[in-house]
Amino acid sequence: MGSSVRDLAAATPATRDKYIDLLRVASLGTVVLGHWLMAAVSVGDDGRVEVGNLLAVQPRLQLLTWVFQVMPVFFFVGGFSHALSYRSLRRGAEREGTEGARALYAVFLRARLQRLLRPTMVFIGVWGSAAVLLQLAGASGGLLDVSLRLVAQPLWFIGIYLAMVAFTPPLLRLHERWGWGAFGGLVAAAGCVDVLRFGFGVPYVGFLDFAFVWLAVHQLGFLRADGRLRRPYVLAGAGFTGAVLLVACGPYPLSMVGMPGERISNMAPPTFALLCHGLWLVGGVELLRGAAGRWLRRPRVWRVVVAANGVSMTAFLWHLTAMLGVYGVLLGLGVRLPEPATGEWWAQVPVRGVVAGVVTAGLVAVFRRFERPSVVKGARRVSVVKGARRVSVVKGARRVSGGARVTAAVGVALCLFGVLGLSLVGFGGMLDGRTAVLVAVRVTAPAAVAMTVVGWLLVERTGRTRL
Repeated sequence: MGSSVRDLAAATPATRDKYIDLLRVASLGTVVLGHWLMAAVSVGDDGRVEVGNLLAVQPRLQLLTWVFQVMPVFFFVGGFSHALSYRSLRRGAEREGTEGARALYAVFLRARLQRLLRPTMVFIGVWGSAAVLLQLAGASGGLLDVSLRLVAQPLWFIGIYLAMVAFTPPLLRLHERWGWGAFGGLVAAAGCVDVLRFGFGVPYVGFLDFAFVWLAVHQLGFLRADGRLRRPYVLAGAGFTGAVLLVACGPYPLSMVGMPGERISNMAPPTFALLCHGLWLVGGVELLRGAAGRWLRRPRVWRVVVAANGVSMTAFLWHLTAMLGVYGVLLGLGVRLPEPATGEWWAQVPVRGVVAGVVTAGLVAVFRRFERPSVVKGARRVSVVKGARRVSVVKGARRVSGGARVTAAVGVALCLFGVLGLSLVGFGGMLDGRTAVLVAVRVTAPAAVAMTVVGWLLVERTGRTRL
């Protein structure tokens, strides 16, 4: 562990909520391990390589998703961090008067999205370029085609997170006025969507729950930032009971992640059952807060968390690349892949996991520098530690025009639709015009990449402002 990590850990303010940092690392780490475990790669009698899902092969294991589907925890942590970051920047904007208020939204977007979008753009650039070169070289078939599709799938998470950042200012104002009422409104809206979807068969209405379900979980982070989650056992109990009743008596499947070929998914679009699952998870992790806080007082433990936080997004983006690379090497060496869920398959799981971890660490070593905030040339950067992460505020950069808020909003919208579209269509067939349906619109990989790049540039440009 380098001296820089030691320095950062030693300089941690006493007021920092270390548990939030731990939750961020633990939630992303759980997703990575879950993806490695669920991937069931096999070779058919015709030599065709297929990547299935262990939970589809062994349906009884789907109950494990009630513990290991932890993306709600990450979005809850995001709400906590976004609230503290926006309030800090808002105080600076208020000191600057009207011009500071104009710049606030653009600066907030850039401050929150820089560590997310820079490594994402590098990931898209590397895989997009590789896909074009491979297609021009005529390489196709086998695990390659599957990989070009699968490695882009985790980008859906980036898209949802972008939406959360974009909606933070108005939803935070609603929270500051209505408190639990704002959260309750989102919960009620999510419930109404499911009634219309399952009770009356209204088409497309379910897609609204991509906003209502995830933003409700995000809103819990606002409540946590204000110290208003005082009875987490009530939240956990109500969420768990609701999820059990909905799955047992309603149309909702057992799995809290998407399953191949299922008619109804709790994930795409999200359902009220998934919202209940998120509530019980948030309540559950809050119940562990005291014990985890005592553990985090140990210097060595905190240094590990600091180091992991510095590379967590890079590891998340590249972990499927590492896993599929391991399978590719095994197939290239002629190693026979056992049938998924057999004893031989389970015996190989620890070995594959360790090797995938080593490969991921190598990729992180190459790409980790892109997760660090960039420095604007000719400007002075002041770092402010707030809650869960270090927020960088540019001082001495150019002032912003009154249209910056609109430009920033357009930029984040383009990024959102770009990465969501890319998560659906993948990197395969970049030159063939292959399409996928995003809500009701067909998108191609080149169009998705273009939207993401243009959106990112707009966010970067308008966010280089001074408060």
